[in-house]
Amino acid sequence: MLFPLLRPALFAFDAERAHELTLTLLARASRAGVALSQGPASLRSHVAGLDFANPLGLAAGVDKNGSAIDGFFGLGFGSVEIGTLTPLPQPGNPKPRLFRLVEDRAVINRMGFNNGGIAAALPRAVVAKRRGVLGINVGANKDAPDRVADYAHGVAAAARVADYVTVNISSPNTPGLRDLQHGNELLDVLAAADEARRAPIERPRLFLKVAPDLDPSAIDFIARAAAAHNVDALIVSNTTVSRPALRSAHAGETGGLSGAPLASLARQRLADFRSATGGAMPLISAGGIDSADEAYARICAGASLVQLYTALVYQGPGLAQRILRGLAKRLARDGFATVTEAVGTQAA
Repeated sequence: MLFPLLRPALFAFDAERAHELTLTLLARASRAGVALSQGPASLRSHVAGLDFANPLGLAAGVDKNGSAIDGFFGLGFGSVEIGTLTPLPQPGNPKPRLFRLVEDRAVINRMGFNNGGIAAALPRAVVAKRRGVLGINVGANKDAPDRVADYAHGVAAAARVADYVTVNISSPNTPGLRDLQHGNELLDVLAAADEARRAPIERPRLFLKVAPDLDPSAIDFIARAAAAHNVDALIVSNTTVSRPALRSAHAGETGGLSGAPLASLARQRLADFRSATGGAMPLISAGGIDSADEAYARICAGASLVQLYTALVYQGPGLAQRILRGLAKRLARDGFATVTEAVGTQAA
């Protein structure tokens, strides 16, 4: 309820500074031990071998270094995904690199996997209070001579801590990274990641995060490759380099676009991957989710789980609770005893 009063003050800072302040506040608030509801039993589900208190997750990119894990779980999220984390620390791209598109309820970022390195983040993940499922998103360093080896390293390290590890080959802000979504490069990354999470014993689930800017042949290839290399779920999707009609003065900035303008493309990619996988692999929908209506529509279209990020910038930390209450009401209205029953009921 306080966010509408605080938002003008936060928006007085540049976007990246405001983000850092928000993480600091959440990290401090979590020490008070206050945790909000994760919703009623109807929101519980079992996806990719993991138990989720609710289908609402925090997308990677919000808490890159795992500094506020407790705080985000305390907001009611059923899952929190930290990262993207790389084997070595890296500063990311030059600033400014994060832009609010207020008129469009959107964000453009070209952060470039700025993070303190996976070794620095893992101890914070170890001591975090697990009120839900913890995911760790891993990537390759910008100047890595062997990106496949970077992914293997990241998965192996994160596997000791995470409930699931996400292989992120879909950020548009590391040159050449999205090339790993195609051909032998994809097969090599997935084979290395699968081996890394199984040694010496099978540990966490393996998720793959893909871009929304894919043609039909690429979608089909990714679906087949993911199944062949034991990927447990697909996160559909990352930010887009496309530009729908935008009103903001920052519309011309380079980088990945997220938020409300991405919703239509994200819905289409969810449908495409649902078709390509035949409904046989769990899908996690991200991109433009900002309300219970949108979250419920994605679930009915085939998403087992949903994730959000940009909507928090504009609606504040109370958004998670509003979505959870709204999801529970919609399930009851439509006669579903559990959220699992609703998955895919309106798939194209």
